Amino acid sequence: MTVGEPKGRMGPRSCLLGLFALFVAGKCSYSPEPDQQRRLPPGWVSLGRADPEEELSLTFALRQQNLKRLSELVQAVSDPGSPRYGKYLTLEDVAELVRPSPLTLHTVQKWLLAAGARNCHSVTTQDFLTCWLSVRQAELLLSGAEFYHYMGGPAETHAVRSPHPYRLPKALAPHVDFVGGLHRFPPTSTLRQRPEPQVPGTVGLHLGVTPSVIRKRYNLTAQDVGSGTTNNSQACAQFLEQYFHDSDLAEFMRLFGGDFAHQASVARVVGQQGRGRAGIEASLDVEYLMSAGANISTWVYSSPGRHESQEPFLQWLLLLSNESALPYVHTVSYGDDEDSLSSTYVQRVNTELMKAAARGLTLLFASGDSGAGCWSVSGRHQFRPSFPASSPYVTTVGGTSFENPFRVTNEVVDYISGGGFSNVFPRPSYQEEAVTRYLSSSPHLPPSSYFNASGRAYPDVAALSDGYWVVSNHVPIPWVSGTSASTPVFGGLLSLINEHRILRGLPPLGFLNPRLYQQRGEGLFDVTRGCHESCLDEEVEGQGFCSCPGWDPVTGWGTPNFPALLKTLMNP
Repeated sequence: MTVGEPKGRMGPRSCLLGLFALFVAGKCSYSPEPDQQRRLPPGWVSLGRADPEEELSLTFALRQQNLKRLSELVQAVSDPGSPRYGKYLTLEDVAELVRPSPLTLHTVQKWLLAAGARNCHSVTTQDFLTCWLSVRQAELLLSGAEFYHYMGGPAETHAVRSPHPYRLPKALAPHVDFVGGLHRFPPTSTLRQRPEPQVPGTVGLHLGVTPSVIRKRYNLTAQDVGSGTTNNSQACAQFLEQYFHDSDLAEFMRLFGGDFAHQASVARVVGQQGRGRAGIEASLDVEYLMSAGANISTWVYSSPGRHESQEPFLQWLLLLSNESALPYVHTVSYGDDEDSLSSTYVQRVNTELMKAAARGLTLLFASGDSGAGCWSVSGRHQFRPSFPASSPYVTTVGGTSFENPFRVTNEVVDYISGGGFSNVFPRPSYQEEAVTRYLSSSPHLPPSSYFNASGRAYPDVAALSDGYWVVSNHVPIPWVSGTSASTPVFGGLLSLINEHRILRGLPPLGFLNPRLYQQRGEGLFDVTRGCHESCLDEEVEGQGFCSCPGWDPVTGWGTPNFPALLKTLMNP
C-alpha cells in the first residue's frame, strides 16, 4: 500500500487537517513506550538539533490479530509429536492470520496522510508501515519528540534520534504498538581479541581455532559438506555498520579451507555493502558460517536500513515479513540489555520472531558476552538478561573454551558466555522439565534475588567461542573471541543437517527448541565444568551461574557432536 497526497475522491485537504488537529489536540494522548529508557549509550555524543526540514524514515508497527492462534500453530509445526510437525506456514498464510484489521489500516493511514507523510510502504503482512516525514512534521505527529543528531561507535556512525518520550493520540491506542526510529541506537560489537595464552612448548599443538579445529572437535569429515544440488541456504545478519570483503573470504578459505569443499563467495547480499574497511565481526560471521556450513549457498543481510533515522535490526525484521523465499537458517550476533528496551517493543519483536518460527525458519542468536550481566535496581544488584537471546522463539547459542587452549580437548565454560533468565518472558513449556531440574539440583545457584527463576532460561546450546582466527582487511587476526563466533558455527552445522533432511524429502528443522528439549541433549557434548561472570560484589563475587550435567543457563544442552546430532535430527 502507498500513502500519498490526497487525490480525486479522497476529500478536501482541509478535512484531513481538521482530523489531524483533532488527533493531536488536548490531553487525549498516550505513550506506547513509557518505559523506554533514553540514556545515551557509552561513546555516543550529541551534535545538536536536527534541521526541521531534514527527512526522517519512521516505521509504524500496526496492531496485529490472532496472535494466540499463531502461537498455537508454532507449537504444532515445531513439536515432533504433533501431526502438523514440519507443515510450515507460508508468508501468505502468516499474513492472512496476523494482518491488522481494516479499521486499524484505515485509521493509521488517515492519520499519517493528514500529517503529510510521504512515500509510505508496507510489507506483505501489512503490519508495518514505513513513511518519510520532515523533522518538523514528525515532531508535530509524535508529541514530545525532539530530534537530534548523534555520532558514536567504533565506525563513528551517525544517527538521528529523540532523547524524549513520544506520545500518540489516544484514538490510536488500539492500532499502533510502537514507532521505530526514535529511541534505539545502533548496537556496538562486544567481540574481544584476547591475549594469546602462554604455555611452554607448542609441538603438536594448535595455535588457535580454525575451521579444521572446529571440524576435528565436532567430528566432521571431509564429506560433511553441502551437496550443491538442493535449494538449501543459510544467512547471517549484520547490524554494526560493518562489512565483509569478498577478498578476505577468499583469503580465509585459501588459508584454512583446503581440506573440505567450500564456496568462496557469498551467493547474495541483501542491503548495501560499504566500501570502507572490513569489520572483524562481519568477517567472522561470514567466514565461520561458510566453513561450518561448508558448500551451502549463503546470504548476508548487510546493515539493512542505512538511513540515519532507521534501526537496522528493525529493518531486518521488516525484510523477513516481505520475502516469501528465505534461507532456512539465520544466525544473528545482536543483542541489547532486556531492561533497556520498552516492553511494547520487546513483545512486538518477539511476535516477529514467532512469525519466523511459524514459517519454519531456524533463528540462532548469540547469548551475549557479559556472562549473567549485572545492573543495580533500587540499590541492589541483579543479573541482566539480554534480548533477543531471551526470546522463547529463538535458539540461543552460548560459548565454550578448550580445557587446554592449545589442544583439541573437552570444552569448559567460556566465562563471557551470556546466559540467565528473562525478566519479561515466562518459562516456555518446552523447557519446563529441564529448567526445573537445574534449579532443584544445581549446587552453585546464586541468591534468588539476583534472577527471575520463572523466566525464559537461556542459552539452549553452545559452541566454541574463544581464540578464533579471522581474516579481515587481508590480515589474519588471531584470538578473536565471543558468542558472535559460536553462533555461526552452530548455524552452519544445522544447515548441513537441513541438507540431509531435504535430500531425504523431509522438511527443514524449523524452530528447533521444542525438539531440542524433548531430546534432552542427545547428539551434544555436555559441558559440565566452569561458571560465567556476573556482578563484582561481596555476595556473588563476580560469579554467575555454573554448568552442570544436563541443561544449564551457561552452555544450554552443550556443544555439537555432529554425527550423533545428525542421526538424532534425521528422525522424521
